[in-house]
Amino acid sequence: MFDFVLVFASSLLAATIAPFYSEVVLAAALSRQPDAALLLWLLASTGNTLGSVINWWLGKYLSHYRDRRWFPLKPAQLARAQAWFGRFGVWSLLLAWAPVGGDALTVIAGIMRVRLLPFVVLVFAGKATRYLVVIWFTERLLL
Repeated sequence: MFDFVLVFASSLLAATIAPFYSEVVLAAALSRQPDAALLLWLLASTGNTLGSVINWWLGKYLSHYRDRRWFPLKPAQLARAQAWFGRFGVWSLLLAWAPVGGDALTVIAGIMRVRLLPFVVLVFAGKATRYLVVIWFTERLLL
């Protein structure tokens, strides 16, 4: 039971701005419970997607503070990110799993007011695919 909670929590934490690697936790849990691969995949994918929803919410509801000095993005950075997102659109959310820029992408989606349902579907698809790859490699290399 602890493995399942740990995989979900680490996946959720890894999707926020906190530096954390849930793939290691998933691989360790899979090595201890190889028969639970489907459940571990679902928990990791769901937790990571929920973490991205937190980022989306932060972008959506904190964007009206963008002129404040403590806001993490400078106006030029924000404009560049919005232009990039505007150019590639919501389909870029399939890359929300990427270790560099993926979390920022989910915050920008909130700032850009992307509707929640397409956001969740696209983010889940990308993150679930990444965890499938992690499980596949773990099963091939460790088990």
